Amino acid sequence: MKTLIVLVMLFAGQALAAPAASAPQPKETLHWAGCGITKKAFMKELAAAYEKIYGVHFELEGGGATKGIRRVHNREVDIGGSCRNKISSVPEEHGVRMSPVAWDALVVIVHPDNPVSNITLDKLKAVYEGKIRNWKALGGKDAPLELLVRKGKISGVGRTLRLLLWADPDKTFKGSAEYPSSGPLEKAVEQNPNAIAVTGISSARKRRVKVLSLEGKAPTYENIKNGDYLLYRPLYITYLPRHNPKLKEIKRFISFAHSVEGRKIIREQGVVPYLDATGLTAKQREQWKTIREMVEKRHQAK
Repeated sequence: MKTLIVLVMLFAGQALAAPAASAPQPKETLHWAGCGITKKAFMKELAAAYEKIYGVHFELEGGGATKGIRRVHNREVDIGGSCRNKISSVPEEHGVRMSPVAWDALVVIVHPDNPVSNITLDKLKAVYEGKIRNWKALGGKDAPLELLVRKGKISGVGRTLRLLLWADPDKTFKGSAEYPSSGPLEKAVEQNPNAIAVTGISSARKRRVKVLSLEGKAPTYENIKNGDYLLYRPLYITYLPRHNPKLKEIKRFISFAHSVEGRKIIREQGVVPYLDATGLTAKQREQWKTIREMVEKRHQAK
């Protein structure tokens, strides 16, 4: 009897001392790369919710919109994110499917202590053309204006801005400093009282920066949703639709992003889900035309 009791106690002790069972491993992993603005806008939260429901893990990597298209094309990642559309003349971007998931806006950001609160389209153009180099011209202090820009001409922000304001993807910007991606650029604005830059509202609202109104309109959720804020653009999920072993999972994730729950998660980040404002698609051509006409009219009046 004593032997039996000892054995029971030994087994009980072993059971108590046994290591806890490891958490179940994800049944699949999707490697995502691309636009840092898209990553900050909704990908982190959306991917976490998707993993909790379906057990599919996401590895998230930034690097910019171009990588979000071309690394997908080269099959270096399973899925990507972009804040610009494809460039039709570039073979490395052919064949990639662009699925719009949300709406973002290009916004002008400055240091939190900067007294300037609004900028017009023509003055924004003048800043990028190097014609305005002092904050006094924008109603600010007598201090040098330092324009921070993205490196190259095909970043999501840089290319969209060039197309919207100049209709010229090759326009040269007269920047004081260049940055490889939106993250370092935004951090530099946080630290530089004389800095000015353009980025996406989806990431800017998560930084310690001041976002300027444009033509008197703030880039609020409602102003972006109804098209009153002029510089808006889609945020895309990118993938290869052919010969893709993970296509079914990728499509399920995109469907999740458009679902009631997915859109709720996107809204909670202050971002407009694509399906909440489908009318913006039809407005885009008119939007670009309006912007150029406004700038041209002011230019002729001078």
